[in-house]
Amino acid sequence: MDLFRLDGKTVAVTGASSGFGHHFAGVLAAAGAHVVLGARRTEKIEARAEELRAAGGSAEALTLDVNDRASLEAFLGGAFEARGSLDVLINNAGVEAGAKTYLMIDEEDWDHVLDTNVKSAWLASKLYSERVIASTQAAGNIINIASITAFRTIKGQFPYAVSKAALVQATKVMALEGAKSGIRVNALAPGYVHTDVSRVLLDSPRSDSFVKGIPMRRYGEFEDLDGPLLLLASDASRYMTGSVLVVDGGHICAELPG
Repeated sequence: MDLFRLDGKTVAVTGASSGFGHHFAGVLAAAGAHVVLGARRTEKIEARAEELRAAGGSAEALTLDVNDRASLEAFLGGAFEARGSLDVLINNAGVEAGAKTYLMIDEEDWDHVLDTNVKSAWLASKLYSERVIASTQAAGNIINIASITAFRTIKGQFPYAVSKAALVQATKVMALEGAKSGIRVNALAPGYVHTDVSRVLLDSPRSDSFVKGIPMRRYGEFEDLDGPLLLLASDASRYMTGSVLVVDGGHICAELPG
């Protein structure tokens, strides 16, 4: 028996049109899950779902705006109806405000980032948990996609870093409160990986000097997250809740200059 397989499980992924979510959908489908992809860019997730089906996987796409409660409710309802249960919810949708300090951002920046990165994850988790509790489903599993910026940051990451720190703490509190209902809540905290969010830094002139602060001397690749993702999504982590898996090449434990 392979504990890391997901055969018979349904997994919903928010923010699945690009970046981590796009990649995660492929990893989950290859492990046997029926994957429900959610994002605003419907054509992107429909194309990705078709790719996964063509490769022998099971997937479907549902339009989702994580900042709209009605859209979240419809997405989760569709995900539950796909196979009669929803075993795993992955709160992956996220945005940033660009390379701005707390003095540079305005209220619109702040609200957009915090609403997308924290409020939507809470609301999706609440709506998901309510459905799990009301159903015959024995247990639930929530995975929040955080970031090492929750623990260690640089100038120009406000309010993104604030939102990810909040998501880490939300993960721990939800784990504490959801355990009695059989709902596990964990987080995956990637280091610096080339995505639309990190490109501003990783493709900048600062990149060569920045990567020297990572003990493994390289940025992460999507594939570096595959094992940790499957651990959290599968029964291999059945006794884990409130955990935050950091995958960063040793970045947060690196020696600080000084």
